[in-house]
Amino acid sequence: MRLVRLLPIFVFVGLAAAFFYGLSLDPKYIPSVMVGKKAPIFDLPAVTGLDQPGLSQADLKTGKVTLVNIWASWCVPCREENPLLMALSKRTDIAVVGINNKDKPEDAAKFLNNYGNPFSRIGSDVNGRATIEWGAYGVPESFIVDGKGLIRFKVIGGLGPAVADGTLDKEIEKAKTPQN
Repeated sequence: MRLVRLLPIFVFVGLAAAFFYGLSLDPKYIPSVMVGKKAPIFDLPAVTGLDQPGLSQADLKTGKVTLVNIWASWCVPCREENPLLMALSKRTDIAVVGINNKDKPEDAAKFLNNYGNPFSRIGSDVNGRATIEWGAYGVPESFIVDGKGLIRFKVIGGLGPAVADGTLDKEIEKAKTPQN
């Protein structure tokens, strides 16, 4: 009988502990089931109106670290991160490729003509299926893929904070080191 009276206190303490644990977590960090796994199998056609090849899983197995950016012309944060992608595209130690998500080809081409095109390859994911296979929640999202096609890191949202605090460079360097 006495334990029954104490049950609400135990429930309250358990819920309070779970609540305070949740507050201690970094709200920017959302775990990805894809990190540590091979890039999904996909084969996307080129964006119509651009003189660039499409993108497939095979393009990520070149021996070179690749930054895969999922973006769309209608995405405001994608516009904000484009200068960072342009700077990254000038690096010789990585490749920068894009997946254009749920976009009209003419809008994608106009976006890249206006803001600059950082991508060596761009796949057109008109129905968003490949984006879902990557485990992306929205746009923009970026993935660092090692030379064997293994996803090593994910950035949700614009790249600005990850570039500013040096996280992106650290993760690119880690991806250059082969995993067993």
